[in-house]
Amino acid sequence: MNETSLINEWFQKLGIPEGYARSRALKPVDLCDQLVSVGYDVFGREQRAHSETVSAWQAMQIAAEKDGIELALVSAFRDVEYQAQLIERKLQQGQTIEQILSVSAAPGYSEHHSGRALDLTTPDTRPLEPEFGDTEAYQWLVSHAGQFDFVESFGRNNQHGLIWEPWHWCHQRFLIWA
Repeated sequence: MNETSLINEWFQKLGIPEGYARSRALKPVDLCDQLVSVGYDVFGREQRAHSETVSAWQAMQIAAEKDGIELALVSAFRDVEYQAQLIERKLQQGQTIEQILSVSAAPGYSEHHSGRALDLTTPDTRPLEPEFGDTEAYQWLVSHAGQFDFVESFGRNNQHGLIWEPWHWCHQRFLIWA
């Protein structure tokens, strides 16, 4: 089964509305084919990312550390199946597809597929929570991440209809969203 067929199958299974991508100004994201280990996340799982992203992440993490900021990895690359299973679990927990799609991109449309997106945290902050936006680590990223070609993809009131994700940073030598 090709990737497009797999995505269409998941859209049907999960109840993702027709016209989802157009209404959210999202384009399909190709799966990364240059994955390397980026090390372990805060949960002890090995993560992978695009080779250029890993180099940029390591340099950024070192620079932050020199400024007294500790950045930690929460997640990196996700394939289509993994993204779909995240949504499926949330549906099983009673969330609606509308609620889920305000927090997570649909399979085939997640920046994590590119191998260039990293979810970050800092000690004493719950991973993947808006409170990260109140940390010195977030302020450091806002001021310095661009020097390493990282951008905050989903700022407040973004055009994609996703919640503010201060923890989500994408290494962009190219633009995924147009």
